[in-house]
Amino acid sequence: MPESQVAKARIFKQALKLSYNKLLKVLDLIYTGWSGFREWNRKPLPWQKKTVKYICYLLAGLIIILLLMELNFLWLFGRSPKISQLNNPEINISSELFSSDGKLIGKYFFENRTPVSSGEISPLLVKALVSTEDNRFYEHHGVDFKATVGIIWSLMHGEKRGGSTITQQLVKNLFKTRTNYSKGLLGLIPGIKTVNIKLKEWISALKIELFYSKQEILTMYLNTVDFGSNSYGIKSAARTYFNCKPSELKPEESALLVGLLKAPTFYSPVINPENALYRRNIVLGQLEKFNVISPEEYDSLANIPISLHYRVENNYDGTASYFREAVASSLKKWCNENDYNLYTDGLKIYSTIDSRMQEYAEDAMKKQMKRLQRRFYQHWEGQNPWIDSKGVEIQGYIENIARETPYFKALQSRFGKNNDSINYYLDIPRKMTVFTWDGNKDTTLNTLDSIRYVAMLLNAGFVSIDPFNGHIKTWVGGIDFNSFKYDHVRQSKRQPGSLFKAFVYTAAIEEFGFGPCDSMIDQPVTINYTERGISKFWSPHNADWIFTGMKMTLKHAFAKSVNSIAVQITKKMGWNKVIEYAKKMGINSELNDFPSVCLGASDVSLIEMVNSFCCFINNGYLVKPVIVTKILDKKGKVIYEAIETKDRIISEETAFLMREMLRAGLSEPGGTTQALFEHDIFRYNTEFGGKTGTSSNHSDGWFIGITPSLVSGSWVGSDHRSIHFRTSEMGEGCKTALPIYGFFMEKLLADENFKNYREHFPKPGVKITKSYTCHTRYSKVDSISSDTLVVIKDTLE
Repeated sequence: MPESQVAKARIFKQALKLSYNKLLKVLDLIYTGWSGFREWNRKPLPWQKKTVKYICYLLAGLIIILLLMELNFLWLFGRSPKISQLNNPEINISSELFSSDGKLIGKYFFENRTPVSSGEISPLLVKALVSTEDNRFYEHHGVDFKATVGIIWSLMHGEKRGGSTITQQLVKNLFKTRTNYSKGLLGLIPGIKTVNIKLKEWISALKIELFYSKQEILTMYLNTVDFGSNSYGIKSAARTYFNCKPSELKPEESALLVGLLKAPTFYSPVINPENALYRRNIVLGQLEKFNVISPEEYDSLANIPISLHYRVENNYDGTASYFREAVASSLKKWCNENDYNLYTDGLKIYSTIDSRMQEYAEDAMKKQMKRLQRRFYQHWEGQNPWIDSKGVEIQGYIENIARETPYFKALQSRFGKNNDSINYYLDIPRKMTVFTWDGNKDTTLNTLDSIRYVAMLLNAGFVSIDPFNGHIKTWVGGIDFNSFKYDHVRQSKRQPGSLFKAFVYTAAIEEFGFGPCDSMIDQPVTINYTERGISKFWSPHNADWIFTGMKMTLKHAFAKSVNSIAVQITKKMGWNKVIEYAKKMGINSELNDFPSVCLGASDVSLIEMVNSFCCFINNGYLVKPVIVTKILDKKGKVIYEAIETKDRIISEETAFLMREMLRAGLSEPGGTTQALFEHDIFRYNTEFGGKTGTSSNHSDGWFIGITPSLVSGSWVGSDHRSIHFRTSEMGEGCKTALPIYGFFMEKLLADENFKNYREHFPKPGVKITKSYTCHTRYSKVDSISSDTLVVIKDTLE
């Protein structure tokens, strides 16, 4: 039997099982009624015979009409909810994202709804609902015919009165019967349309009563109804208006929420507090009327003023905002392939991020970027920071940015080449809210001034990865998600500068027999190459523009980030080998096939660079970054589990030697990582390593730091490459990006919950065939100059 038929059979069997007792009750009522009718009908009068006859015709006709409606005979009546839909109704449920330490860090939804069980709902809330919306709820079977007669009577007297039962309202909420289902041909006839819809809702309500108990119907109703303020269902409503759970609602709070159901906007306690108070007290009056509360309790509760803890949730609420967007982006393909909707299907998504570590990372970025921005303003005080490679201000820079904005293009479409009109509107001040490190500020700026303000803001990215399984532990994509959605961890690609030397030295050690203690001379070097058939040469300089002419170890050159040594190695083995190892180690971005690739002249993302350094810690494996470990559907079934993958890309010996090279940044004289000594991270007996990177014009500052169990990296710069510090003293990675890592590790290591990160690097697990324990010391050489330092190799075996 096909799966679809098996499913239908299962649903039908379940329906019979669920409705068995109710069917017995209905049959019992029919039998009792029929017995009474026979007793009464033994000696009928002529008028009684006619009455019974017409009633039977009416009932038979009604039954025939209901059957025809259910079958949608000749498409006259339109579609109705199917039995399978009634048995398993589909409602929009928020998907929830959890951190690895069990914290709810965000939601994805169109309708902010999270269902709860009946045991999680305040009993008084249920009584308030029944007392106000449907006081005979426990007496009818989905349709209150007594109330219906009352409605007809009221309409005949010109009074408008509602009479839908809670079950009928549930049908409307669940299946949107008045919008999602066709009205049929009869629905085109005024008057008949309303009767058609109402009868279909009656049928569905009766079927709902067969499938579910009264308690289940009430719970489903409270989980589906709209309470306004983007809160669907009682759990979201309780949190939105009172920041509590449904079980914690006070009597007056329950009454207010029930009162909202009549008209969420008109009775909103935020927009119309007087209306809300009036409606709340009507609900309390219903509770008194049906003896749920005493008159004294009513008087006391009715005099309590409305007190809210109001906060509307949206998709961007919660922590780790950039990370949550990255999760949504990464799951898009999976959801499409597996027929899930992230925003409606109530998925439970368990991520790799640690909420405590994430908080430390966000605090570290805020601390560094706040003070760095102040330093940037001081650095450029009285001048514009947009300059070319020669240090000359770029004229019309802001105007050129403005021309790329949608607002400018709209003006251009309206006014054509009439620049006076365009400039007139660009110059009109407008009220706006702008980001500042002292909080968002309301201000008035014209278009060009607003662009000028935003252009001068520095931004940043930070990410941490467990190198052994690829789990992302922190992810900060920028300085403020609400103001700047662009993610500098995954979306932004910039020149990494000297970070790319890690690929140069890895290739040199792995394939060309180099070792950390081998020496080369710091001297000018030129590489000849051909570009599009034209012969060219490249002669880079060191960061300080000085070639010492001295011999130095590769370990020292790497630690001090000497360009000439890295370029000489590249010249010996070819820059294609650098590209090959960068790709092998996880760089997926397109790399320029030029010699300058060895000094990081190609754009890459932060997540790529940090992940590529993981192989130095995990003994030579490429791990795939993981942000989601498992996903559960709304019924709690596991529908996805991450598969950890790792592939060996370099030998364990090379990984160990590169780890030693990274550690040398702290031990070798002049090592660029030594700015870490300014941070309180060394009293925990923890070992570190790292590498800085700076693009040639100081537009980009980078730092990747390593410990035995964690690899973290940061990037700092302006979103506009022409805006940057003018000097290496201010713009180097060790000054801009490294402090974020330092502040983060300060908090992480101080937390007793993360004592596992206080550790030493392990000893090599394989025999190391190359010398690596050399250490460099300095001595002054007066014959050259008093400022020149000569490197003397001192190998300590």
